[in-house]
Amino acid sequence: MSKRRNSINGGKNRSGGASPLRKCIATGALRPKDEMLRFVVGPDGSLVPDLDGCLPGRGLWLSAERDMVNTACAKGLFSRAARHRVEVSTDLAEQLEGLMVRRCLDLLGLARRAGEAVAGFEKARAWLREGKGGVLLQARNGATDGREKIKALAPGLATVDLFEARELGRALGRDSAVHVVMAEGRLAESLIAEAGRLTAYTKALVRTVK
Repeated sequence: MSKRRNSINGGKNRSGGASPLRKCIATGALRPKDEMLRFVVGPDGSLVPDLDGCLPGRGLWLSAERDMVNTACAKGLFSRAARHRVEVSTDLAEQLEGLMVRRCLDLLGLARRAGEAVAGFEKARAWLREGKGGVLLQARNGATDGREKIKALAPGLATVDLFEARELGRALGRDSAVHVVMAEGRLAESLIAEAGRLTAYTKALVRTVK
């Protein structure tokens, strides 16, 4: 078992401006769209997560926190908000975390294929010294001294340490990776936003890394 910590800093809204507000169906509070999860009801009456926020239909918005998802499921808030019966998966909270993890790692894989990411201590150090970094990813189970040495080269750079070495490695087509640097650009900005949402969602959640 492993613990996913609140482990991203230096991030900002990917558009560089204020995010539109949406109303949470659990609390009624207005929160920035980037801090929310959107759902729609499919033609068969089942609840469909819409993390891209682009599926057709009326959106049901919920704060991106696991506790909120569990509350909404337990109290039938999706059906109440939709004003008709909605079928909700019993493992919705786990599905959402898996989707958010996959989105982050898929972005990392895209960056690698586009030549916008490097892995390994020496390559990461070289990119950071040259000012090429847009975001630094470090395996949370990597050696502390090595991680601190790399971080010292990029003060103020957004840093993500939500994932284990084998998770980062799988995204990069290798066995493991401890130090990864993504270049500045849209992929890095998107990963920062997605990692921020995942951090807020999981908090101190204990999960198994498969």
